[in-house]
Amino acid sequence: MKSFSKMAWPYMLWLGAFVVIPMFLILMYSITRQGNSVITLNFTIENFAKFFSDSIFPIVLWRSLKIALITTVLCILIGYPCAYIIANMSERAQAFAILLITLPMWINMLIRTYAWKGILSYFDMDASIKVIIGMVYNFLPFMILQIHTSLSKLDRNLITAAEDLGADKFETFKRVILPLSIPGVISGITLVFLPAVSSFFIPKLLGGGEYVLIGNLIENYFISVGNWNYGSAISLIMALVIILSMFVTKKLDKKVGSED
Repeated sequence: MKSFSKMAWPYMLWLGAFVVIPMFLILMYSITRQGNSVITLNFTIENFAKFFSDSIFPIVLWRSLKIALITTVLCILIGYPCAYIIANMSERAQAFAILLITLPMWINMLIRTYAWKGILSYFDMDASIKVIIGMVYNFLPFMILQIHTSLSKLDRNLITAAEDLGADKFETFKRVILPLSIPGVISGITLVFLPAVSSFFIPKLLGGGEYVLIGNLIENYFISVGNWNYGSAISLIMALVIILSMFVTKKLDKKVGSED
């Protein structure tokens, strides 16, 4: 067992080099003043205070959460029926349907978003609607695949037993299929909500710069303004929001598992 544990060291080094160290640097930037040298660091909480004292930044954060929530709900409403239909197909048809769903994902997301920019340019609609369409299109496959995985693993004997006890299709779905597929829905929520809330190039391309989300704000302070300290503070706030979201979804997943 000890010999196998040594195989984890490359992953630990990779984790340290590309996750722990960058996060530590972001933390240091967020709690120091702009223009510090390595020798003289002036610590401050002004970067965090600025975020909450200026009324526009909480509005942008709320807008990002709202767009991510709308995207997630739409992905559930569209993705669940699709996954349910696919799960009831033959194995060969299921494989082909999953291939069709994952096929666009073989193309870079940026290129797909550029394609939607060209399509939506012919329609006169609000920038927020264009952003939601782009996010739903890009993140919908993650929801479908997670729900399909849960539905395909269902014990068909439970469905047969429900039908033998007199339950119609709606009652069977309500009392058997839906509760047992909730873990897949929760996993799909995690894979859709988290990238949607921090997305920056989808609103930038489809919103035409008119619809700024928290990801665009972070990009702007790092690249355009050059204020890495304030950009790092916003990044940490966003990281805390994501961690809180993951904590909530994990609690829901455990609750559903214990009820089963």
